[in-house]
Amino acid sequence: MNLHIDQHTIQELKNGYYFDSQQRQYCCMLCQKRFTEGEIFPIDGRFFEASCAIEIHMRTEHPNLYTEYLYSDNKYISFTEHQKKLLEQIHKGLSDNEIAKQLNVSPSTIRHQKFMFREKAKQAKMYLSIYELTTEEKKSIDSDQILPISDNANMVDERFIITQEEYTKICSLVFSSMKPLKLKQFSKKEKRKIVILTEIAKQFEVGRHYQEREVNQILSNIFDDYATLRRYLVEYGFLERTRDCSDYWLK
Repeated sequence: MNLHIDQHTIQELKNGYYFDSQQRQYCCMLCQKRFTEGEIFPIDGRFFEASCAIEIHMRTEHPNLYTEYLYSDNKYISFTEHQKKLLEQIHKGLSDNEIAKQLNVSPSTIRHQKFMFREKAKQAKMYLSIYELTTEEKKSIDSDQILPISDNANMVDERFIITQEEYTKICSLVFSSMKPLKLKQFSKKEKRKIVILTEIAKQFEVGRHYQEREVNQILSNIFDDYATLRRYLVEYGFLERTRDCSDYWLK
């Protein structure tokens, strides 16, 4: 699931889709399917414009959006397995007594946990408000802003703390050309490695699947040692592939 949390509103996340104003497309966050504004889409013998087609897509292809989110491998989903089960029961509309019986705990335990969920939600709202006020005040200092971390990253640590100024500087050091993308050498330094892989991942289209020979062709145009690039793109979570390595796609 390719959810770029920092790029979307809460309502867009709840809908499961957003509108890409540059491409004029409605985009599903779960499977990356897109519906271009102005086109007509045939569905079950009827025809719909893009705004209706995306809603039908969500109802038919992702009817359990709540569960897909709750049990996704997104790094921002930090609930324990017990909490997930409890949230799912609450979502179903079960009473405290019914949930307590299913989870083999007391109703008072369920009430306490529901109270804690509400408090955490309040805390998250306050945190988001303060953070947005903070970053709005610093919009003029672009070079000092930390770049968003890819939601595809397998392990998030200090390697990903990169400012716009650092990113630009690293690109000028490791690439001989940005268009077309040409890599001088693959760096062993972790921050440089992240920048290199981020730029290379931009050469792949979201939602498209590639055969290994296609991946090799794209990477060989960037750097001679395409096997190393391919390995690190997978290892660092930018690309996913099937077990037999015959099919690759952006995570």
